[in-house]
Amino acid sequence: MKTPKQLERYFKGSANHRRIAILLIVENNKDITVEKIADSLSANFKTISQHTRSLVHAGLLNKTYHGRQVAHSLSPYGKSFVRFFKTF
Repeated sequence: MKTPKQLERYFKGSANHRRIAILLIVENNKDITVEKIADSLSANFKTISQHTRSLVHAGLLNKTYHGRQVAHSLSPYGKSFVRFFKTF
């Protein structure tokens, strides 16, 4: 069982409609770039970049560097959160 402080980090990290949408997109598109996420959401690149940074900091997304490209995938906790969103 996670501590209340740890749970707070995950919940605050996902507490935004854009961040929830990002998690749902990344679930279906492993190793997706910020540019492709922004295109999928018809959103500004810088805005999506900031949101993905927050999700990585919260431990819900993983980043992998491929040269100049940064690929994003769900962390194990990110997968748990997506399951939670779908059952809520």
